[in-house]
Amino acid sequence: MSAEPVLTISGLNVDYGTDRAAVHALRDIDLTLHRGEVLGLAGESGSGKSTLAYAATRLLSPPGVITGGEVHYHRPGGDRIDILSLAPEQLRAFRWQELSIVFQGAMNSLNPVHTVHSQLTDVLKAHRPDLRKSQRADRAKELLGLVGISADRLAAYPHQLSGGMRQRVMIAMALALDPEIVIMDEPTTALDVVMQRQILRRLVRLREQLNFSVVFITHDISLLIEFSDRIAIMYGGRIVEEAGAAEIYRDPRHPYSDGLLHSFPALHGPRREMTGIPGSPPHLSAMPNGCAFHPRCAQAFAPCATQIPPLAPPAPGPAAEAAVPGEAPASGRREVACHLHAPGPDSARAPGAPLPEPTV
Repeated sequence: MSAEPVLTISGLNVDYGTDRAAVHALRDIDLTLHRGEVLGLAGESGSGKSTLAYAATRLLSPPGVITGGEVHYHRPGGDRIDILSLAPEQLRAFRWQELSIVFQGAMNSLNPVHTVHSQLTDVLKAHRPDLRKSQRADRAKELLGLVGISADRLAAYPHQLSGGMRQRVMIAMALALDPEIVIMDEPTTALDVVMQRQILRRLVRLREQLNFSVVFITHDISLLIEFSDRIAIMYGGRIVEEAGAAEIYRDPRHPYSDGLLHSFPALHGPRREMTGIPGSPPHLSAMPNGCAFHPRCAQAFAPCATQIPPLAPPAPGPAAEAAVPGEAPASGRREVACHLHAPGPDSARAPGAPLPEPTV
């Protein structure tokens, strides 16, 4: 993984609707994807993960509106492209060539009346018109081989393939033009656990072989712990914690991150209690004041109900200070949006200090 950025998102805001009843789906999103990196986006349904992906790629459907912020793609060598200002023809050339996306439902993304061969070669025909028909056919065979599917399945229609094979066809299509960035929006949600692991192992090998960067979106943080380099946790349309995958697993700073980690059983080490997170995510049209997570947080105290915590580097915690034998020290960006770790006098509270009474 390189320290060089390949995609930067700054101050991104997205609303659904334009009148007074507009829903604020994303607020002040800052995120950097580095070249060759796997960045995981985790959070419950409705936290804004998919909205972030569609806004960054200009695939946001009405009534979704980008109301502020910047999204830049960094080409190898230093050239920077402002994705939000690209004209339609420029955007069409940019997609799949530099950045591609794998959607959640492969059956809905693939055309049911066209063969796999037709759909793979159509991408090449649209973006690489200089290729001859035989070259496009050879490339289609090569792409299926990359994702572990026999070339004789090129003549198949989507309904003749299993769910895992359809998803791998979508990954092959996303890699057809050798993009620098692949965004994967919950690509394994509808698959069984065995097939999930097979696809993820295949994806890791492809990333190492082709050196593209990945944004992997899922509500299952256990998947991200296994193969992501960094993880960003989203809640209520904001990023509430961002750190290396090992750091989040070993020492989650935000109570929401800790709740997600305790919502699945540990595969290794001592047995731990699964506690989950009480309550439900807030509706975006009726967000609570202050920290959006405070109504569900067992550690909430007075500032949480009135002040939105900034995303900032936390004070060092016990797990961060302790050296782990045989493990390299943590490095890179780490930020958390939580009053428990914010600098200043408001970050500390007396044990049992109550929250203020809600206003009516």
